[in-house]
Amino acid sequence: MTKAEAKTRIERLKKEINHHRYLYHVLDTQEISDAAHDSLKNELARLEAKFPDLVTPDSPTQRVGGLVLPGFKKIRHRVPMLSLNDAFSASELADWEIRLKNFLAKSRSTDTKHEIPNTGYDYFAELKIDGFAVSLEYENGVFIRGSTRGDGRTGEDVTDNLRTIEAIPLRLQTPVDAERHDEARRILKKFPNVRRALSNLPSDMEIRGEVYITKRAFDEVNRAQDERGLPRFANPRNIAAGSIRQLDPKIAASRRLDFFCYGVATECGLETHEEEHAIARILGFKTAEPARVCKNLDEIIRFQEDIGKRRDALPFLIDGVVVQTNDRKTFRALGVAGKAPRGAIALKFPGAEATTVIEDIIIQIGRTGVLTPVAKLRPFEIGGVTVSRATLHNMDEIARLDVRVGDTVIVERAGDVIPHVVRVLKNLRPGRAKKFSMPRAFCGQPVMREKGMAAHRIADPARCALVRREQLYHFVSKYAFDISGLGPKIIDRLLDEHLIQDPADLFTLDEKEIRPLERFAEKSAANIIGAIRSKKNIALSRLIYALGIMHVGEETARDLAEYFKTPEELIRATEAELEALPNIGAVVAQSIVQWFRNAENARFIEKLKRAGVRIKQERAEERDQPLRGKNFVLTGALETMGRDEAKGRIRALGGKIAASVSRTTDYVVIGRDPGAKLENAKTLGIATITESEFLKMIAS
Repeated sequence: MTKAEAKTRIERLKKEINHHRYLYHVLDTQEISDAAHDSLKNELARLEAKFPDLVTPDSPTQRVGGLVLPGFKKIRHRVPMLSLNDAFSASELADWEIRLKNFLAKSRSTDTKHEIPNTGYDYFAELKIDGFAVSLEYENGVFIRGSTRGDGRTGEDVTDNLRTIEAIPLRLQTPVDAERHDEARRILKKFPNVRRALSNLPSDMEIRGEVYITKRAFDEVNRAQDERGLPRFANPRNIAAGSIRQLDPKIAASRRLDFFCYGVATECGLETHEEEHAIARILGFKTAEPARVCKNLDEIIRFQEDIGKRRDALPFLIDGVVVQTNDRKTFRALGVAGKAPRGAIALKFPGAEATTVIEDIIIQIGRTGVLTPVAKLRPFEIGGVTVSRATLHNMDEIARLDVRVGDTVIVERAGDVIPHVVRVLKNLRPGRAKKFSMPRAFCGQPVMREKGMAAHRIADPARCALVRREQLYHFVSKYAFDISGLGPKIIDRLLDEHLIQDPADLFTLDEKEIRPLERFAEKSAANIIGAIRSKKNIALSRLIYALGIMHVGEETARDLAEYFKTPEELIRATEAELEALPNIGAVVAQSIVQWFRNAENARFIEKLKRAGVRIKQERAEERDQPLRGKNFVLTGALETMGRDEAKGRIRALGGKIAASVSRTTDYVVIGRDPGAKLENAKTLGIATITESEFLKMIAS
């Protein structure tokens, strides 16, 4: 291939790859498979390697920079990046509108040089993404520079990190390319002014938007942190902000960041903010949906209430809606007050965060002996729930926050997530504020912190009554013995009445023993005893998981049960034998061997046998297991079934499930909004299959 031919082919490849990027990241659809898309990018990379002088900044191959930056340069924003004032109620929103009308009325009476708009008050309402604001600059359609908000006037140059985000086009899409899509044609038909603006765009364009990470990608990042023994990230916004300010772009690339455009800073003849959203989608950007024009405040409130009901189902975090005057002339005439535009406001959801005082810091202990510091709070209401406690995670988090007893703190509660402290208001710190230290002993045992780990734990969890209580909760849980109706309150009562000491005692309980207890009627007692006895025959994988061995989760328990036919075989296993198994590393192998070598644990196993607990064989014939020997990883949300059901179907057909992608993985099943596992699969050359392909596979 000649250089001229290569140049033509490269330009066509870039155009086709950008087309499919737009389909996937903006229109949320696909015309070709991921594998075919990758093949196009691979061809482009090969041609550019052969003709390096044909590489341009807008090439898809330039998304991940190879060099670690020494630091960030400062960039002066052409148009200030302003923050927003907040409103938390309909009355505060009404007060804001009154201020707008008063300001405009006063301006019209005093300003004779400029035409002050006297239009109706249409508003544009859009989602307030919980992310990190950035500015993108394009010259002649090519992305040349990206910067953080900074102080609003000067930010930091983070161009290389922003290049790694697939949702940010490296070249603006042309109207001709956009009109290949039905949505673009609808936009141009609905907004004739957008068509006019596109025909005469300035050579320099500045786009404003929000970098964020989806809930699913956030979970993926934290699971990776767990696997490496590193502290978890507190919230998605911290990852987005921290990733964009990493000096190594490869770190940003690994985080699966995303981007929404919320405005066009360049003057290009648009009349409304709604048109800004429309032209952004034509140019190749994704905008946060739903968004709408609201004729009055009542429509804004209804929009916010509707979004609030759908909030948990959204794939990304939001903390309210942004409202601004839709008419751009009105918006400009309103100007700026302090560091915020008068014509826009953030209508926050109530109760996402609140302030309170830490009255004490106590220690809670889990079933593996890990100690977790918990803040006892002055009770307050957040999101309709009274909260009196919040997790502080570990001593590293306490040090990061510099939190002390007596501090006034901001507490966050998102959905059903355990409330946690996000910030200390140090200006309100009293003189009597007291630092917290992890106790040297707990439950009569020394407290230790393993090297390289964030958590503190006690030396011998089996000797702690509090740990045994947590282990009992775990023993009867869904993926262990799954004993219906036997919740923590009943277990606490049985322990407090000295009717049980460990899980094995559950299987020797008699109906007559619990019937006399308060709230245990005859039928209730019979149901509980019946539920316990129905679980005496259990699969080996469930028994292993129920034992609560450190580092042994549900999938590891299944791997062990696949190899060892009886508990006795597992008890006799050596570390070397365990490490030879797929997905079992040295740390897990050591933990298993140490657990079974503990004399008290050995006595407990024998006690379970005496109580009548037996292992039931669930192995199907190999002819009925077409997936036998195949390892699967799931990523993204499946439309036709839940994650647990999909795992169950794979296991029933002989397949195995892994939590992360490795060279032993056979298939990665890709659902909606996949996480970092997809990129790992591509890197390792692992086969990826769509949900429809997966359904055909398990139906065969």
